[in-house]
Formats: sequence, structure tokens, C-alpha cells
Amino acid sequence: MQFGMPTLIENRTLEDNVNLCKELGLKFIELNMNFPEYQIDKLEDTEKFIELAEKTGIYYTIHLDENLNIADFNRLVTDAYLETVRRTIEVAKKFLVLKNKYGDRSQPLTLNMHMNHGIYITLPDRKVQMYDRDFETYMKSFVEFKCKCEKWIGDSDINIVIENTDGFREYEKKAIDYMLENDKFGLTWDIGHSKGIKEIDVPFITKHEDKLMHFHIHDGSEEPPKNHLALGDGEINLHARLQLAKGVNARCVLETKTIEALRKSVDWLKENL
Repeated sequence: MQFGMPTLIENRTLEDNVNLCKELGLKFIELNMNFPEYQIDKLEDTEKFIELAEKTGIYYTIHLDENLNIADFNRLVTDAYLETVRRTIEVAKKFLVLKNKYGDRSQPLTLNMHMNHGIYITLPDRKVQMYDRDFETYMKSFVEFKCKCEKWIGDSDINIVIENTDGFREYEKKAIDYMLENDKFGLTWDIGHSKGIKEIDVPFITKHEDKLMHFHIHDGSEEPPKNHLALGDGEINLHARLQLAKGVNARCVLETKTIEALRKSVDWLKENL
């Protein structure tokens, strides 16, 4: 199995992350585009990223900005996010050489994305999600997104994988179902997020088990809801989740938020796998 690490806020530079990845014996880093140092203009300096990876024998996956909202009603906003995705795919194409050299050739290079819930309007008796109210407009954005991504990716070994967070909305499930019709889209199972919301996304995820390509592995609990814990510090049946990840040939990010928790998680893997 291929295990990697997230971009950690305690590491201020790419070099810090790369060195830690090598020290812990992990295979890859998931570059997080929420960080200023991994914005698209920084990622496009691919020579720097590739040079550092070659020195240590690792590769990269990419986590798209969590604010990514390709269905925003403001077309200026939508266009900016679409252009960000297009340019990120071009970066990923250049990173493929690293994945093929140091990773598993049977696993595509992944671009991880969240579903943006959009805004809601609070009425006296309920909250109305605007994307649910204007579902037809919402879906048109995903029709365009799927078409453009298919064109941008072409025959490259790249997949966009959609991650569960705090519970998929019903309108989001319909959009995801539509995107998963294309073989350039898949799913990320964040097992900690699942646990923190009492596994409400599990039926939808397991229904699409054949589309699972990527896992965010961290421990968690339901009461009180916690996630991003070091492996072994929560309530998740980690063996079962890791066995599933292995069965579907998915790549796994040890998505803790601190260096200490990451080290502890690596130690847990060494003792338990």
C-alpha cells in the first residue's frame, strides 16, 4: 500500500515537508492549495518540486482549494475556479513522471476536491440551500465541469476524486452520481470525517465502492465528534478501513494535522500492518 502525508502547517517550506516525508519512509505528499506556498502560480514552478522529489524518491498528489466552487452563481467566480482546475491539471501532468517512477503505476495521480455546499437562507421554520432551490442551474455547472475536465485531462493518468466532509447534501449526491459516470472522476473516503458525523455518508460511499481511489486516513470519534487524531487515538476500526483501501487499490494519506500525530500514526502502521 502507498502511504503519504498531508501538507503540515508546522512546516513552512516545501523542503521541510519533503524531508519529513523521507524521514518517515512515506511515499508522497498531498500538496494543499489552501496554503499560500502552494497556490497555482507556485505549483507551476514544477522544476523546483520535481528536483526536490527526485532527491528523496517521493512524488506528489494535489488537494484542490477547499473553497473551490465551480457552481457559484457569479460567473466571474466560477470562471476563476475553472481556470484554477485547468492549470492544476497541467501541473499534475508534469508530476506524472514522479508518480510513475516512485509510486504505483496502477494508481492514477489524484486531484482531491470538496463539494462546496453554497449558501443557505434561514427562514422562520427551516434553512433553504440555494443550490437545492436552483438545482437546475447548479447541475448545469457540473455538466460543464465534467465536460471540461474530461477534455483537459485527456488520456493522462489523472483522476479528480471527490471527498466527503461534513455530510453530502442530496443535491450534491446527484451531482456526484453524474460526475462518476466519467472514468476521470472517483471518490476519496475521509474516514475521520465519516466518524465525526456518525458515518452518515457511508451508505453513499459504499454504494460507489468501485469508484474509491483515495483515502484520508486518521482516527476519530463520534461523541464528542473528533477527527484528524493520530491512528489508535480514536474509535475507528482502522484495520477494516485499511483492508478496504487495499482491496480497491487506493492510495492513503495519513491526514493528521501535526508532526507529532503523523509520527505516532506511522509508528501505529509499523506495529499493526
